This record gives sequence, C-alpha cells and structure tokens, in this order.
Amino acid sequence: MSKKQVPTMADRFHAWRAGKCAAATGFVGQPEPRSIGSYNKGRQIVAGNLMFAGELIEAPDTSLWGIKMPSADFSNEAHGFLWLDDLAAAGDAKARDLAGQWLSEWIAKYPAPSLPAWSPEVTGRRVIRWVNNALFILRGNGADISDDYYKSLAKQTEFLARRWSVLPSGLSRFEALVGIIYAGLTIEGMQHHVDPAMKALASDCDAHIDAQGAIASRNPEELLDVLTHLTWVQKACAAVGREPAAAISSAVERIGPTLRALRHADGGLTRFHSGGRGADGKLDQALADTASRVVHTGDTAMGFARLNGGRTSLIVDASPPSVTTNARRAHASTLAMELTSGRRPLIVNCGAGVSFGDRWARAGRATPSHSVLHLEGLSSAQLNDEGHLVGGPQTVQLDIQRTSENQKLGAAHDAWAGSHGLTHVRELELSADGRVLNGSDMLTTMNDADKNRFDLALDATSLQGIAYSVRFHLHAEVDASLDMAGRAVSLVLRSGEIWVFRASEGVQLSLEPSVYLEKGRIAPRATMQIVLSGKAVAYASQVKWSLSKAQDTPLAVRDLFSSDDARDWND
Repeated sequence: MSKKQVPTMADRFHAWRAGKCAAATGFVGQPEPRSIGSYNKGRQIVAGNLMFAGELIEAPDTSLWGIKMPSADFSNEAHGFLWLDDLAAAGDAKARDLAGQWLSEWIAKYPAPSLPAWSPEVTGRRVIRWVNNALFILRGNGADISDDYYKSLAKQTEFLARRWSVLPSGLSRFEALVGIIYAGLTIEGMQHHVDPAMKALASDCDAHIDAQGAIASRNPEELLDVLTHLTWVQKACAAVGREPAAAISSAVERIGPTLRALRHADGGLTRFHSGGRGADGKLDQALADTASRVVHTGDTAMGFARLNGGRTSLIVDASPPSVTTNARRAHASTLAMELTSGRRPLIVNCGAGVSFGDRWARAGRATPSHSVLHLEGLSSAQLNDEGHLVGGPQTVQLDIQRTSENQKLGAAHDAWAGSHGLTHVRELELSADGRVLNGSDMLTTMNDADKNRFDLALDATSLQGIAYSVRFHLHAEVDASLDMAGRAVSLVLRSGEIWVFRASEGVQLSLEPSVYLEKGRIAPRATMQIVLSGKAVAYASQVKWSLSKAQDTPLAVRDLFSSDDARDWND
C-alpha cells in the first residue's frame, strides 16, 4: 500500500471554509440517474464480496469503512463511491439499505478533510455519484439521512469549487468540474458555482481535446469517460432549460466520430495505453447521447489506424506513445495490432495491468505484451524510474490504401535505429470479406549510418544475429493448437469460427503461455500467444505470415452467447 497521504494546510483551510457554507435542504429539480452500474457486482457487494481495483475482500456483515484498505487504488475507488452505481443496479431493499448505511457512516467518519477521502479527484467522483443516485439513496431512508446528505453534499461542492484547480489536466479534472456543475444545477444554494465551473470546463475542452477529438493520453477508454461526463453536463443543463457552453457541445461533436473509429466489430473499444473495452452499454449510451452520426474520415483516429473487411475489424497503434505527463499510463505499443471477428476478439494485447499491482502494470506496458515485433530484451520505448516512457520512436510513417478487393496498411517506426540501426516495417493486407489477413514484419537499415550501427550491434553478438520475436497474443477464449507438424496454428473461437495462422519458411513458430489482463477480475486470465522468432543477420530481415478463416467456416455465424453474461468472480 502506498504511503499514507496527509491533507495539506490548503486542503484543511478550504474544507474549513466549505464547512461554513449554508446547508442545502433539497434539490432544485429531480436528478436523473446517469451512470451505469453492474447488477452482478451489486449483488456481490450485498453478499459481502468487495472487489475494488482488482482486490477482493470477503467481509460479510462488515462496513466498508471498517475494513483495512489493501491499496491506495482500492481506497480511492471506495471513497469515490463508484460502488453506489452497482448497488443502484441491484436495486432491491437490501442494496438500498446498505447504500444508506455506508453513506451515513462515511458522513460521520469523514466530516473533516483527510486523504484520500477528501482529495479533489475522489471528491469530484463522489459528488457525481451522490447526485446521480440521489433518489435511490434517499427513498425510504428517513429524514435524518436526508439532512446529513444535503449538508455533506453542499460542503463537498464548496470544497471542490475551491480545490479543483490543483488537479492536473485529464479525466480527474473533468470529473471534478462536472461534479461542481452537476451539484450547482441541482442543489439549492449551489447555483453560484455553475458559471465558473462551466467556463473552466469549456476552457479544458478547448485546450485538451484536439480538433480531431483526441486526448493526449491516447487512451480510448479515458476518451469514452470524458465524452460520458460531457454528455451528462448537456443533459443536466437541458433539464433546467439552460444551454451548456458552446465549447462543451463542440467537444462532444468531435469525440463521437473518433470513438466510433476506435470501436471493434464486437462493439468494444480497442485496448491500448491502459484502456479497456469499456463497461457493457456505456459506449452505446455515450454515442447515442451525442445525437450525431458523423463518421470519422482520415487514415488515423487519435493515432490509431483501422482496417475493415466483412465482419472483421483490425486496429493498429500507428503513432508514438504519449510523452506528456500522461505517459505514466502509456504503452510501448507502436505498430501493435488487435483483430476482432464478429463478436469475438481474436488477436489482442495483454492489456492494462494496473489493477493487479505495479509489477503487472509495468509488464503490460512493455512491447512483448503487445501483438507486434520487438527486439529481444528491448521494448520500442523504455520505462524510467518515474514510470515515464523514454527512448521511443521519433518518427512513425503510415500509408493506407483501400480498394474494392482489400485494404492495405504500411507503417514503419525507428525506435531501434539509434541503438541497432534498424527500422521496423509492418505491412498488413485485409481482404474485403475479412476472411484473410496477410502480414509482413521487416527489420531493415535505411541508410549508411544505420548500416554502420547495425554492424556494431551484430559484432556485439559475435555475428550470431540480433534476436527478435513477433508476438500475437490471443484472447483468453480462443482455443489454440499447433497443426501441420508445427507449421500452423488452428484457432477456434467460441462462435464456432475457425482461423488458421501460418508463417513463412525458415521462421521458428511456437505457441507459448500468455495472460489477458482484464479489468474487473481478481487475477490475470491465462491464455496463449503465437510467437515467431528469428535473428537479424543482414541489413534486411523479413517475416511473412497469414491469418485466414478455414474454408468450411460460414460467412455468417449465429453468435448470441456472451461470456460476460456468466462471468465467474473467481476466474
């Protein structure tokens, strides 16, 4: 667990000032629930199984505030009241009673500032949940909880209005400002906070959401969270007959097409730079709320390239990783790919390991955890002691050609040009029906200076060659087996589809263990990866491979079952 945080003098002062505000007595209007919780998770919480930030604590008949928090992330999630959405999704009397009990206990235990309970980041998240779930919390819980609820919510709003500016740019700051606007539009006596917060949110939209609807972290799931919060502001304004700032509506219009381009055939987001698929229904709801059906144009969306064919989607990270302060969650994934067939992910990246601890978080960010080529022992970008990526590609080149017969992508990055004189070139060709993907990965020198660096690197291996691997991580529900005397891999999807992976002669092909790092589970899921291994001994080394549906696989497959419908918490 991280070192205990101590509130600063500024936090204490502003919380004291916030405590002097007039207590609210009710809502101006009736707040509508917006956030989406999980019914299954809500039932688990009622049963005493508390799983936050990938940590599971079994504590039946025990208050959330009476257990020892196992990690800072667990504590932040608990104090952020995200679990309130899950209890509301469960919706029965037991869930409502538990929500009221834990909320009352929190108010009694944390009346004054203490971290992480009163950090601006967590407070913003909590205010949104308290307002979103107001009817669920207050109905049937008596006047005592109502009085304490309004008093605490007003105090938190005042505190947030004074401290949101200390947050760095990004999702946490958006959440804090949205929390202020939400409370200001709905709680009596808080209306004076709306205009300043709306102005600040509009300014952040202009400054941190670019003209193409992208954010600096290049995390697709974070972009979805930003869009979701902005559409909530639009709805809250509409409920009181007010127009949101023009910059907010403009940002919503820009983000929508970008998210559509980052969506796989199964409806989930591509999982890059610590982002996940997104909670079920969340992306659909956010895109529906944009009230726009504009389709993204251009070769890339937030630095990702997309190829489509039939029921197959292919998304490639076609840009360098972020080198801003957001690089604490960026991955060394340049030119990595993901492929989904219908409702079934096939080729994936391992994913974000943040919820499984620092070791998994660092491992998930390295190049070998992605479906792409890497030099042995050297990612395309390295993690320094501060958790930032350094030494990544300086240049990424991209060319996409689309015809009625196929879509072709050619891309290259120079991450290893300085150390080994080598540039990675990846070529992908997806057929129009989505049944065949031909690929090529090459390591090559581009000029005389590169050749000199390659010669030195080759000499360091005693002319044995510079080892490299091309990895293809498989989704945890893909059944893989070696075939054709080890020259091919058969891949069976839960839908019944069969794909076959083949590699060119002279390349060592193996099937090795891997992991699928999925948010919401208590441990990584075991899976497999296809690995093509070789050694660069010349100025150009190339690996060719193909992935194709078996000839007897039907064009259309009836695929209605989703494993998420029966997720086992013990997986």
